[in-house]
Amino acid sequence: CKILRCNSEYVAATLHLRGPERSPAFCTALRSYSLCTRRTARTCRGDLAFHSAVHGIEDLMIQNNCSKEGPTAPPRPRPPAPNAHGFESLDICDYERSFLYKHGRPPGFQHCAAFGDPHIRTFHDDFHTCRVEGSWPLLDNDYLFVQATSSPVAKGSNATVTSKLTIIFKNMKECIDQKVYQAELDNVPAAFQDGSVNGGARPGGSSLSIWERSPGRHVEIRAAYIGTTIAVRQAGRQLSFSIRAADEVARAFTDEQDLQLCVGGCPHSQRMSRSPRGRGRVPADTARALCREMLPVEDVYFQSCVFDVVTSGDTNFTMAAHGALEDARLFLPDAEKLHIFQ
Repeated sequence: CKILRCNSEYVAATLHLRGPERSPAFCTALRSYSLCTRRTARTCRGDLAFHSAVHGIEDLMIQNNCSKEGPTAPPRPRPPAPNAHGFESLDICDYERSFLYKHGRPPGFQHCAAFGDPHIRTFHDDFHTCRVEGSWPLLDNDYLFVQATSSPVAKGSNATVTSKLTIIFKNMKECIDQKVYQAELDNVPAAFQDGSVNGGARPGGSSLSIWERSPGRHVEIRAAYIGTTIAVRQAGRQLSFSIRAADEVARAFTDEQDLQLCVGGCPHSQRMSRSPRGRGRVPADTARALCREMLPVEDVYFQSCVFDVVTSGDTNFTMAAHGALEDARLFLPDAEKLHIFQ
């Protein structure tokens, strides 16, 4: 697949275009870029960069009123490599930079989280409390698979908590080897299952990395090659998961991959009310006072905190809700959507 060459030639052809004379030359460069992608279509069919380029060209041609018929520019000399790995590997394994080159704007992002009972905040800002005992997929798309395994929060309780998280970063041949990350209660490692802390020996291996925020309690995984950041935390006897994913990555799935808690929330049969009923392990007033110390805004994070403390009797759940809110504060592209009120 020679899509990287097409990308480089397009960037070189448009890098210095400025002013009122830009448009005709820009359209010529776009037609040349389109011709180059068509020549590589057969060998690049399953390539993310190829499909991104094709869609990007269509959008740019519409935005700039470019006709599909017309002159095409001869390829310009390729720019010198800015690092030891060369321009191509740097470009393709830095999603945000590559997107900016192609579209002239930064990519959009979406946020999902699973914490506590578990409570699910979906990419669409829906909020559910689930009973989902056993293993359920949070994400299942072309680039990522994330599975959460839940168990009862207390003996005889319908409420469950996440006790294990498995995250698979699928192979992307230009950038990383397939990597698997797994966390369990009291084992939140700062490394992938094979002991590595990055995406492997490929030129873009450093575009996937793990950072330890709090030893044994909080790690952050940065996947720059797909514009995605993941946080995994342990608070008390439960794990939590948060993700900031590029729009294109979050939507990269087929109709067969329809069960994803981050996309559709938990199934209707698995949803629970967050209104504490019957006798809890902690009085509701006590739980509210504890949660208010960590969560002064009485939004769904606060409601979830109260529910978890009442149901489990474990005051560490205040930290779980607080951690999820802090991740949302960092990961949400729209700060006005931080608090959800139901």
